[in-house]
Amino acid sequence: MATTGTEGETVDRPLISPDLLERREYQTTLADAALDGHTLVCLPTGLGKTAVSLLVTAHRLREVGGKALLLAPTKPLVAQHAEFYREALEVPDEQIVVFTGEVSPDDRAALWTDARVALATPQVVENDLVGNRISLSDVTHCTFDECHRATGAYAYNYIADRYHADATDPLVTGMSASPGDDEEAILQVCQNLGIEDVEVMTESDSDVAEYTHETSVEWERVELPETVTEVRDAVQTVITDRLAQLKQLGVTGTTQPDISEREIQKIQRKVQELMNADQSEGYEGMSLLAEVRKLRTAVTYVETQSVESFRRYMDRQKEAARSSGASKADQRMVSDPNVRTAVRKAEGYDDLHPKYRRARMLIAETLGINDGERVIVFTESRDTAEALTEFLGEHFSVERFVGQSDTDGSDGMTQAQQRETLERFRAAEFEVLVSTSVAEEGLDVPDVDLVLFYEPVPTAIRSIQRKGRTGRQTDGRVVVLIAEDTRDEAYFWKARQDEKQMREELRTLKEFAGDIESRLVEQASLGEAGSDAGDESATEGVDTAPGTTDTTPAETDAPSTAPESPAAEGQSVADGDGSTPDGQADLTSFTEDPPTEGTGQHPEARTAGQSETETAADTRTGATAGVVAEAGEGETVEIVADQRELDSTIARDLSTRAGIETRLETLAVGDYVLSDRVVVERKTVPDFLDTLTGGDRSLFEQVGDASRHYARPVVVVEGENLSGERNIHPKAIHGALGSLAVDFGASVMQTEDETETADLLEVIAEREQAEADREVSVHGEKQSRTLAEQQEYVVAAIAEVGPVTARSLLTEFDSVENVMTATKEKLLTTEGVGQVTARRIREVVASSYRPEESGGQ
Repeated sequence: MATTGTEGETVDRPLISPDLLERREYQTTLADAALDGHTLVCLPTGLGKTAVSLLVTAHRLREVGGKALLLAPTKPLVAQHAEFYREALEVPDEQIVVFTGEVSPDDRAALWTDARVALATPQVVENDLVGNRISLSDVTHCTFDECHRATGAYAYNYIADRYHADATDPLVTGMSASPGDDEEAILQVCQNLGIEDVEVMTESDSDVAEYTHETSVEWERVELPETVTEVRDAVQTVITDRLAQLKQLGVTGTTQPDISEREIQKIQRKVQELMNADQSEGYEGMSLLAEVRKLRTAVTYVETQSVESFRRYMDRQKEAARSSGASKADQRMVSDPNVRTAVRKAEGYDDLHPKYRRARMLIAETLGINDGERVIVFTESRDTAEALTEFLGEHFSVERFVGQSDTDGSDGMTQAQQRETLERFRAAEFEVLVSTSVAEEGLDVPDVDLVLFYEPVPTAIRSIQRKGRTGRQTDGRVVVLIAEDTRDEAYFWKARQDEKQMREELRTLKEFAGDIESRLVEQASLGEAGSDAGDESATEGVDTAPGTTDTTPAETDAPSTAPESPAAEGQSVADGDGSTPDGQADLTSFTEDPPTEGTGQHPEARTAGQSETETAADTRTGATAGVVAEAGEGETVEIVADQRELDSTIARDLSTRAGIETRLETLAVGDYVLSDRVVVERKTVPDFLDTLTGGDRSLFEQVGDASRHYARPVVVVEGENLSGERNIHPKAIHGALGSLAVDFGASVMQTEDETETADLLEVIAEREQAEADREVSVHGEKQSRTLAEQQEYVVAAIAEVGPVTARSLLTEFDSVENVMTATKEKLLTTEGVGQVTARRIREVVASSYRPEESGGQ
C-alpha cells in the first residue's frame, strides 16, 4: 500500500483525494505505463503496488467511465484494499463495494449494478459470472492483485478470459512482487491474464532505493533432543518397511525414508498403471502408498513442528482408524508396533521442541534489547500456531492470525476478527503476531522489526512474500529456524536457490522486458494464425447442412468411430427414425412422443449408442442426418447448474460458450436442469463405483427423486475405464446401469471428461429449448419416502442386496417383518435370490451384535 500523509509532495490527480498520497515517481511512472495496455507490474513488497492500481483506476473512471474491479486472493486483503480505496478515491463510499462469500448472491447482484469500484475475492466473482448475476461488459479496469496465482485452474484465469471476451473497453493490470519462479512461469501468468506488457522495478532503481531498507536474513540451526529423534526413527522404520513392500511390487527402487515428493508421485503413477490393468498388486500398492504419505506427514510434525503436534496428528489418525469407513492403510498404520512405540515415547515426552525456546529468545532480544515494537512469527501448521500463541503468551503480548475455516482443536477467525486483529497490531496494542500463511500476501503490516520463520518454506514466492513483511520503513531482520538433519534443511536450500533464481529472473525480466513482450506478442500471433488455419482445414471436405454455420476445429476433432460405451450394455437402443446412417442411436430419442404409461418416460429415451463426443460434434456440424442444429443467431438456451457443481469446470466452460446462459442455484434434485422435463445427475467414474463398493445408495435415491419430478432424467457417468478402474465384476457394473435405466427410467450416458460432458449438456439443452421450444423449469423438492419406499430402503440395506432384490423379496413375503423372519429355504424361492444372498441375509438378521467387529476399536 502507498504511503499516506502530508510529508513532502502529494499526488494531485483527478478523483484522488488531495494531500493524501505521497508522490513517488516510480509509482506514477508505472501507472502511466499501465494505462497504455494490459500490464504486469512487478514491484518489491511494501512499495505501494496498490497505489499504482489506484492511479490507473482513477484515470479510467474519469476518462472512460464504467466501473473498476480489483481482485485479491484473501478476504482480509480485500477488506484492506477497500479501506484504502474509500480513503484515497473521491468516489462515494456506497459506490465502493466489497464482494465476498459473506454477502448473499442476490445482494451482490444489486450492489454490482450501482457500484463504480468493486473489490472481491476471485471465487465470488467467478461464481457470479457462471451464475449470470453480473456482467463485465462495462468494467474498464480490472486489477489482479498477487497475480502470480494465475496458474492452473485458479479463478483468475477464468475471470480474465471472460473479461477480455465480455468487456467493451478492457484494461488489465497484474500486480506481484514475485510473479513466478522462472521466465516460463512469468510468461504463463501473462498469457493466462492476457497481459502484453511487463513493467519491473527493483530495489536497485534509483527512484525506488530511497524507499527501501536493508533486510538481513539469518538462519539458526537447532539440534533435536534424543527422544525426538527416537520418535522420528521409529516412524521412519515403518516407512522403510512399506517402501520395501512397494519395491517388491516393482514400483520403486528406493527404501530410504526421506523419499522425495517427486519420487512419491512417480510411484503413484506406476501403481495407477497396475490398477488400470486390473492387477491386484495395484490396489495393494495404493494402500501402502497412502500409508507412506501419512507416515511422512507424521515425521514432518515431530521433526520440524513439535512433539505435541505429532501427538495431535496421531490422535486424529487413531480416530480415523476407528471409524466405520476406515481404510486398511489407516488401521494397519496405527496398529504397527513401531508406530505404537513412537506414540508411547511422544506421550511420555513433556519437554518443549528446541525451536520454542529459540523463538522466545529471538523475540525477547528484538523487543527488549533492540527496543523493537512488532514481531511476526510464521508457521505452516495451525496446531503449531495455537501452541506457540499459548507458549509465547506467557512472556509477551501475543495474538494469533489464522484462516476462517475451523480445524480440529482450532476455531477459525471471521473476516471482522482478522481485520480487528491487524488494526490492533498496527496500533501496537500487542507485540507478537503468530500467523499461518494467510498473512503472507499483501497485508499492510508496516514497521515489523523481525519476521521469524518457525520453519522454512520450500517455494521462492512464499519466502519472498514472508520476508516482505519487514524492512519496509526501517531496516528489518528475518530469521529462519532450521532443525538439523531434517526436512527443514532441504526446504531451506530449495527456497534459497529458487529465490536467488527468481531475483535473477526479475533483473533479467527488467533488462529484457521488451524481449518478453515480443514473445507474448509472437505467441498471441501464432495462436491467431493457428486458429485461422484450423478454421480453413476444418471446413475442407465437410458438407455443411443447410442453415448451419461453418465448423470450428474443436467441432471436427471427434473421431469417426468411438469405442463402445460401457454404460450402453443392458439398455435399449433407439432405432427407426432415431438412428444414424450406421445404425447407432442419436439424441432424437428425446422427442415429443407420448411417455410410456405409468413411468412418465419415453420408451426410447434410454441411451445414446453413439459416443457422446461423436454425437456432440455431428450435432454442431449438421453432418449427421436427423440431429438438431445450434440455436439460431441471437437465440440463447439456459442451463441451470447446482452450486456444488462448481468443483468441476463444466459450468465455467458452458458460461463461456456463445448462445448459452448459465444460472446457479442450490438444486434439490439433480446437478443440471436443461428443460422442464430434463434433469441431469452427473457422477464421475470413481463416484459411480463407490455406490457399488461402499454401500452408498445415494445415487439410486437421487435418480429416484429425479424420476419423480422430471419426465426425462439423465445420468451421466463421466470418465474412462469404467470396467477397469477397480476390481469390480463387469456384471455388477452392468447391473447398476441396468437398474438405473429399467427400474428408474433414466437415460444413462457416458462421457470421457468434463469437456465432453459440457458438450452433451449443450446439445440436449439446445434440442429441448431451441427445437422443442421448451422452457427451463426448476422444480422438485426432495420428498419424504412413501411407506413402500421406506420398506424397500430397509430391505435393500440388508447385506446390501439392492433395490431390485428388495422389491422381489417384498413382493414374495408381503412385509419387512416376513422378510426378516424367513428361513434360508424360503428366501431361495424368491426370484433373484441365490445361495450367497440368502446366506448373507440370514447372517445379518440372526447374528448377535458384536461391536468389536464393526471396525471400532
